[in-house]
Amino acid sequence: MQSDTAAVHREPWNKGKIVGQKAPFKPKDIWALRVRLQMESRVRELALFNLGIDSKLRGCDLVALKVRDVCHGDQVASRATVMQHKTHHPVQFEITTTTREALLQWIKTAKLKSEDFIFPSRLHKSPHLGTRQYARILERWVLQLGLDPAEYGTHSMRRTKATLIYRRTKNLRAVQLLLGHSKIESTVRYLGIEVDDALELSEQTEI
Repeated sequence: MQSDTAAVHREPWNKGKIVGQKAPFKPKDIWALRVRLQMESRVRELALFNLGIDSKLRGCDLVALKVRDVCHGDQVASRATVMQHKTHHPVQFEITTTTREALLQWIKTAKLKSEDFIFPSRLHKSPHLGTRQYARILERWVLQLGLDPAEYGTHSMRRTKATLIYRRTKNLRAVQLLLGHSKIESTVRYLGIEVDDALELSEQTEI
């Protein structure tokens, strides 16, 4: 008879794959995909994409969000706070007008209630969209944009807005708070900014 541990053993989603720093999406890619999802009436995917960009959450936290996490009554809130699964620390994020509209349309279309997961799974064994399913959806987006799937992953969604904010403001502390990192060194490594900034300074220095 198999032990309980052996019975529930699952292969990690990234087994056999090269795992490294994933590229953030560029603004032109974000707008191109949004337009495509809107034109094709892919309401669920549009809500998932917009919320993924705004929230800057890890995939496991994004797919586990419930309607009550982002809504006050029948309205989508402009800000939300969730407990991170990995760190067990709360993190706040903004929900922009574009994302609120997409979420509201999806919630109404799917007839979701307050206690429901925002992105229910279409598989019976899971109550909400799984991280593997999320990764497959994202890979489809990347291919539709004509980008290389090897360079992008679910962390691309988490890094996109954080990277843009840092590049525009150079405010590392703000980005640290938005990502929910306990140490600023983690934010530095996550964004890969030391090398980028060093090269930028070097390019600006003529001898």
